[in-house]
Amino acid sequence: MGNLRVGVDIGGTFTDLVAYDEEAGSLIHLKTLTTPKEPSRGFMNVLEGLGKPLSDVKVIVHATTLGTNMFLGQAGLTPPKTILITNEGFRDIVEIGRQNRPELYNVFFEKPKPLVPRHMRVTVKGRINAEGEVLEPLDEDAVRSLARKYCGEVEVFAVSMLHSYRNPRHERRVKSIILEECPGAIVVASHEVDPQPKEYERTSTTLVNALLRPMLSRYLHGLLEELSSRGYKGRLLVMRSSGGVADSSRAIEMPAAFIESGPAAGAVAVAYMSSLMDVSKALGFDMGGTTAKASAIINGQPEVVSEYEVGGKVHMGRMLRGSGYPVRFPYIDLAEVSAGGGTIAWVDEGGALRVGPMSAGADPGPACYGRGGEEPTITDANLLLGRLPKILAGGRIKLRPELAEKAVRRLAEKIGMDVVEASAGIIRIANTVMARALRLVSLERGHDPRDFSLFAFGGAGPLHAAALAEELGVREIIVPPLPGVFSALGLLVTDYRHDYHASVVRMADELSEEELEKIFSSLEDKAYKVLRSEGVSEENIRLIRMLDMRYWGQAYELSVPYRGSLEEAVEGFHRIHEARYGYSMPEERVEVVVARLEALGIVRKPELPESRVKEYRPEADGRRKVFFEEHGWLDTPIYSRGKLKPGAMINGPAVVESDESTVLVPPGSIAIVDSRYSIRMKRGWM
Repeated sequence: MGNLRVGVDIGGTFTDLVAYDEEAGSLIHLKTLTTPKEPSRGFMNVLEGLGKPLSDVKVIVHATTLGTNMFLGQAGLTPPKTILITNEGFRDIVEIGRQNRPELYNVFFEKPKPLVPRHMRVTVKGRINAEGEVLEPLDEDAVRSLARKYCGEVEVFAVSMLHSYRNPRHERRVKSIILEECPGAIVVASHEVDPQPKEYERTSTTLVNALLRPMLSRYLHGLLEELSSRGYKGRLLVMRSSGGVADSSRAIEMPAAFIESGPAAGAVAVAYMSSLMDVSKALGFDMGGTTAKASAIINGQPEVVSEYEVGGKVHMGRMLRGSGYPVRFPYIDLAEVSAGGGTIAWVDEGGALRVGPMSAGADPGPACYGRGGEEPTITDANLLLGRLPKILAGGRIKLRPELAEKAVRRLAEKIGMDVVEASAGIIRIANTVMARALRLVSLERGHDPRDFSLFAFGGAGPLHAAALAEELGVREIIVPPLPGVFSALGLLVTDYRHDYHASVVRMADELSEEELEKIFSSLEDKAYKVLRSEGVSEENIRLIRMLDMRYWGQAYELSVPYRGSLEEAVEGFHRIHEARYGYSMPEERVEVVVARLEALGIVRKPELPESRVKEYRPEADGRRKVFFEEHGWLDTPIYSRGKLKPGAMINGPAVVESDESTVLVPPGSIAIVDSRYSIRMKRGWM
């Protein structure tokens, strides 16, 4: 077995790789353009660029956005033919859904199209009540007839029966009959996916899993076969939306838990670095080629939510509730906007300059890439303002200013501006959109951004960080090492994670700690079994118990740590409710809805370089004219980041370049390289 651990992050524009040599304690990194129509080809291309035999690699950790792309309608990602089997009379539960209206005053609003059309939603007799009692026996003959009829016609059978979270007897029998009549069929049952109350959300989560399973299965099996044919004998792990990793077999079994794997990796990397640097409050700002993402990390932990929507509409970073399909799996709380380097600028019918949401992506990419793109993008604007070098990605991409100027000039003529004014306008609008995303994860979550440090990464993040920091008033900017491949680095610092839950639905004063202990013990047995199968040793397993609780009559719950005392958990619920909503009701009865277990397998983290700080003023490697909004064109020193040592002090204006990212230091700012080779930047407003 080899000694390399490799992280591969496939983004909309670039595929990034970071490898850690455990023996040498060194990091290797590189970028290639993504191959959108065949992502596995980009995956293998970047591995080939590593220049090492795959027999030297013991673990590959992968992040992908295939799941999200399918629900957003990416060409070539066609959902599999799926049938839903449910109780008689509940055929339309996924169509009725909830009465959330994401656009309150839009009389033409239409709900998202059901994941499975009505003629593919079938019902059978049989009923279990909310207490788990069988009110009507299951019509097994009807199930058998359906299994025979649809065997070979559909790719997936989805099963969601009423109250299966309390008693899964009917669902188990339906699954058993289908497999008897149609051996080898893919059957996804709701009690195995999401054993919680609320039938609409449970059914939606089940269908999302069912639709993703064949596609992700083909993709991962194809990768494993290709890797094996090239001599790879290690594990393939996949990043979860919750900020942990799991074996690829778990991703195939429960694909909805891995939908937002790429964005989650960046947030985990910020959590790791902020802990190393003793930064208690951090905002993660990840600007890549297609989108920009924001996250909040408090005391080294990303903010996590227990439910999100896929395939929905996003407005200024905020997901419009009710516009997509609910999925109940833990997911790092992220705000994402269409403002990446390849985001296209355009002029609307009213003659106003707009930026996004369309993107040039990796193919053809921005106009300056010289790959056929003709639309002006954020990257083209930055290049024309002197903020980018003429070579990116370690020489793999050569930028052509004349093509960028041609694209931006066409747009500038429509709005009566010159090329520089139009370029500056594009950057200004993009910054406004990205600042909105950062406000969503800070101000709108009850956090004051002035208490935070802004971690800027992604290929374009450090270019825009100073303008965003000034607008939000954050106290400092931190550009970590390897910012352009930072999410791929996050894959290597991510622990194994599995989330388990069991329905309780009991009043706290009617529930005993002994009953909860039995529930948690059952969940822990599952967790230990899975983590051991993934090679995690006993001493590296950490288990965290949580209870979802609510006041009697409420529709939504809050998660509360459970340390063996129900009384303490109830008191904790009142405190959390007070902090979240501004009030609590200690006199009201509290209901325990779900018991949750977070199971972690701690992995060895890469040893990032650290050196003694010795202050000095480095010499510039060159100079060029760079445009700054308030100062116009300034003769600006250019520094190579690879030459900067801890203690280097740079006064703005300046540009710091590396193979995978560029840092813009505006006039009035000072940038210092710290002991861990991060660039920490502050401005006069502080």
